[in-house]
Amino acid sequence: MLNFKVIFQINNCWCLFLLTACGNNNFTDLNTYIATIKAQPKSAIESLPETKIVEAFVFNPEGLRDPFKPLVQIDQNLLTDFSAAGGIQPDITRRKEDLEAFSLEALKMVGTLTMKSILWALVKADDGTIHRVQAGHYMGKNFGKIVSISIDKIELMEIVPDKPGAWREQQTSLKLLE
Repeated sequence: MLNFKVIFQINNCWCLFLLTACGNNNFTDLNTYIATIKAQPKSAIESLPETKIVEAFVFNPEGLRDPFKPLVQIDQNLLTDFSAAGGIQPDITRRKEDLEAFSLEALKMVGTLTMKSILWALVKADDGTIHRVQAGHYMGKNFGKIVSISIDKIELMEIVPDKPGAWREQQTSLKLLE
């Protein structure tokens, strides 16, 4: 223990000696630089640019659509009024499937599985339930029929209103959630 104290005191003295050896007071080059900067003529400071007054805008969302809701909402009255029109139209007599109660934004593809050489997709709904779907099933509020399923996405063909009395098909997909 005694040897340790002696070595520690010697090391402290040695460090103190080294630190004092580094204390060189030769600042002539720094003082010369400061003197040349101070000798330069001072320029005028530019004034700040004038701030423009911006009028306040009051946003009144009353009567406007919610930007976070889907653009196309199916009105049941539209279905009955225009069901006699020719061309593409949804089958309103068909029994709705479970996933047709959710918008596509509320559905997430979470995986696939193969049973008896048929590829099924696993879809998680907004309420937390996981559904198993295959080609030919329906999902989403726009009469989306599953056309094909691959390992990383589900391809759908939706029937959406185009103009009063007319419908059109729209292809969309639901990609696998990473």
